[in-house]
Amino acid sequence: MYPQQIIDALRHVRYPGTGKDLIESGMLEDDIRISGFEVSFSLIFHKENDPFIRSVVKAAETALQTYVDPNITAQIHIKKPVTNSSRKEEAKNIIDAKYVIAIHSGKGGVGKSTVAANLAVALAKAGYRIGLLDADIHGPSMPKMFHCEDARPYSVEENGRTLIEPIEQYGVKMLSIGFFVNPEQAVIWRGGMASNAIKQLIEDAHWGELDYFLIDLPPGTSDIHLTLISELKLTGVIVVTTPQPVALVDAQKGVEMFRNEKVNVPILGLVENMSWFTPAELPENKYYIFGRDGGKRLAEKLNVPLLAQIPLVQSIREGGDDGEPIALQNGHPAAIFFDRFADSVKNASQKE
Repeated sequence: MYPQQIIDALRHVRYPGTGKDLIESGMLEDDIRISGFEVSFSLIFHKENDPFIRSVVKAAETALQTYVDPNITAQIHIKKPVTNSSRKEEAKNIIDAKYVIAIHSGKGGVGKSTVAANLAVALAKAGYRIGLLDADIHGPSMPKMFHCEDARPYSVEENGRTLIEPIEQYGVKMLSIGFFVNPEQAVIWRGGMASNAIKQLIEDAHWGELDYFLIDLPPGTSDIHLTLISELKLTGVIVVTTPQPVALVDAQKGVEMFRNEKVNVPILGLVENMSWFTPAELPENKYYIFGRDGGKRLAEKLNVPLLAQIPLVQSIREGGDDGEPIALQNGHPAAIFFDRFADSVKNASQKE
């Protein structure tokens, strides 16, 4: 048996109060455990003394035996919903950082990791203590972008605990699953394994005292996003997009996900990456390859700040590939965009 079978079976059970099935109603907690023919999970009821609890639990047990296997025994726990306020209270303050900021994109290929790396460097260059977590389990890129692919974190003892010491490069403390796996092999993990790995990189690491803790999220939405939201008190999220319509659609979905009442994480703003192309030999020219001001218009539509418009510049790409983010180069025309972006992030985060 595997969790999807349980989920599919529970789609056949309807909550009498709404007529919707348990999955559609968001009543299934993400805690399915399977051991042989024994299954355990939790159902969320919005009323402490809900009159339908007993009948729904019985119907869920019957559905499992009907649609999965007749020999199943189920242990079904009853949970109350986590409200916005209680979620924030329960979220562990396990990172000693003034601001915890996630960098997100609705789809891959928009330069999210490039933006995150250069933001981290620009903030460190300004004198802030920076931690950077590469939370993209399946596509970790920070070790290459920071020219430390061969680095291997070591353990330290702190207050009786054995902790992972982050790799420090360019003034940024960093951890990535890329430090622990063969870079030439794909990481083939289910959602639970990936989430547990991320939790370990947060909880069992010697991050120390930080001003900004930045998280480079995987693109899209996944268990990792929900894990981070439940584990950390996020100051806010930055959404990265290009001006291209197909990217803007996914960026809007990302904004709406974080604005959902069950998530409720502030949107610090949008970054429009690859806004225009300027060739080195024609520095005054701008070519809008992916469309013009798409991110700016989306920010206005969603009533969120536009934190930066970053051009498509060869030196930015080369900096990432060579392991020396362009933000390191003081006075470089491309670095100036990231310095201004860092200023916008400082102002936005301090308002939250």
